[in-house]
Amino acid sequence: MASKGLMAASTKPLILSILKGGKNYGYYITQKVKEISDGSLEWSDGMLYPVLHRLEKEGFIASEWIITNTGRRRKYYSITELGKQELRTEKENWMSVHAVFTQLWNLKPTI
Repeated sequence: MASKGLMAASTKPLILSILKGGKNYGYYITQKVKEISDGSLEWSDGMLYPVLHRLEKEGFIASEWIITNTGRRRKYYSITELGKQELRTEKENWMSVHAVFTQLWNLKPTI
């Protein structure tokens, strides 16, 4: 399980990366994070939705209510052009940090 600090730092790039694949809703995002981390990252609704609201306020994502096939309203989120730019910046930053740890820990690059 990742520390709270690492979880907090990784939420923006993870959410933006998931939404780059297409618009989706909160529960899907939490399940996708759990799936791709093999369960080592588990986000609660109480953690996710404040981040989604902040990202929307900052202009990195947009939301819209959609009525599903069952007639239920569900809020979907999508990445904006500004969000795509931010994701590129986040990726560069994370790759820089990864490169430093690779050197410090004498690891062979996986990229």
